[in-house]
Amino acid sequence: MRELQELYRDKKGDIVGRLEDFQRFRRKSTDEEIFRELAFCIFTPQSKAKACWASIQKLDEHDLLFKGSAEQIKQNLHCVRFHNKKAEYLVRARNLFSRNGKLSLKPLLNSCSDIRECREWLVKNLTGLGYKEASHFLRNIGFGEKIAILDRHILRNLCLLGVIPEVPESLGRVRYLLIEEKMAEFSAKAAIPLPHLDLLLWYKETGEIFK
Repeated sequence: MRELQELYRDKKGDIVGRLEDFQRFRRKSTDEEIFRELAFCIFTPQSKAKACWASIQKLDEHDLLFKGSAEQIKQNLHCVRFHNKKAEYLVRARNLFSRNGKLSLKPLLNSCSDIRECREWLVKNLTGLGYKEASHFLRNIGFGEKIAILDRHILRNLCLLGVIPEVPESLGRVRYLLIEEKMAEFSAKAAIPLPHLDLLLWYKETGEIFK
């Protein structure tokens, strides 16, 4: 833990700056910008984050993110694993949040008094979005104060730190929430706020603070 705390002291400024970016996004983002983050998180399972973001940018360049069919979208997702299914998931999400031909995500987000309830709604209603992806999405749009993104990088480090006995092969709802609670307990013990710890462990594993 001492090594982790030393790393935190070294990277705290960068972490705080990144979290401030997310909070700024929450205040100023449009529905289209929020949907872009949702699409990114739909793409990320078993794929590299930077490749997924590059795919989002490519869809934007070809004016497909908000208008393209699943067939058109999947032709631009070759760097994303399971691109056929994820193209369909994106279109379903776009249809779910369309009102009179326009995207509308902010009313749902602003109506959530409990961010965990909002996460439950997202997981229940969006095909292809599990707890990790829903947590990732909510963090990236400024709602990540009380939730954790339990991807393979985070889980591996939680195991190394003794927070969990092993990296689970799969994460259902009960196991996800249990590990999230254990991570929150560890963050309190280490005096590293949960959203800070999430980014710190990501940095420890990848050498960068991305999104």
